[in-house]
Amino acid sequence: MSSTAKSLSDKLDSFVIDGVSYTSRLLVGTGKYQDLNQARQAIEASGAEIITMAVRRTNIGQNPDEPNLLEVLPPDRYTYLPNTAGCYSAEDAVRTCRLARELLDGHNLVKLEVLGDEKTLFPDVIQTMKAAEILIREGFRVMVYTNDDPIIARQLEEMGCVAVMPLAAPIGSGLGIRNPYNIRTIVENASVPILVDAGVGTASDAAIAMELGCDGLLMQTAIAGAQDPVLMASAMKKAIEAGREAWLAGRIPRKQYATASSPIDGTFF
Repeated sequence: MSSTAKSLSDKLDSFVIDGVSYTSRLLVGTGKYQDLNQARQAIEASGAEIITMAVRRTNIGQNPDEPNLLEVLPPDRYTYLPNTAGCYSAEDAVRTCRLARELLDGHNLVKLEVLGDEKTLFPDVIQTMKAAEILIREGFRVMVYTNDDPIIARQLEEMGCVAVMPLAAPIGSGLGIRNPYNIRTIVENASVPILVDAGVGTASDAAIAMELGCDGLLMQTAIAGAQDPVLMASAMKKAIEAGREAWLAGRIPRKQYATASSPIDGTFF
């Protein structure tokens, strides 16, 4: 491919969140690592440009005597995506986003998640929509975690969420994409970025998500919980790139019977 053609291809395939273009389609979390140094190494290996952190569990300046994440992973290098992990009501989620905006000097891009119960960590869709309505009204740019329901995904987009993030499987389960047909339906009907969030276990799961047409993935446990988080981060980067290229290339249709690689029609004997 010529440099001109490659440049055009890159432009047509840009990944845009809230009006900002990114090179990497992999978003990663900052928690669950052995320490902040391992987090830094893994995130660098992942190539991620957007990193998410739990406001209620991470020090970003509210505890001056503890290590500050912003010093290890500087905001001038990464786009921070504060999330509402651990919130079980719309009120808690909204309060957490307001705190993040205060601590990050007016930062408005947030990941909203409101959980339904501690055992499954499935989202509480009613509370999620309630929180999303309030946050959007207050000027937040909301990337929203939800279940893999195409109707709910469409409604969240219509409310004004800048990205919709359906789960692949329960948070931290590593089960991979349990319902690819729903994910594909969400992608086909969306006009905002769709990112799979939760449930990815290994690189092949990430590739499958991208082959379904997802715009990107957000993951935490699959990397931080691996035996070698830095190596797994590198594997996830490659899987997402390969899956995206396969989606753009267009796979062959599935058929019940064989089609010869070298057909005999038109050959000379």
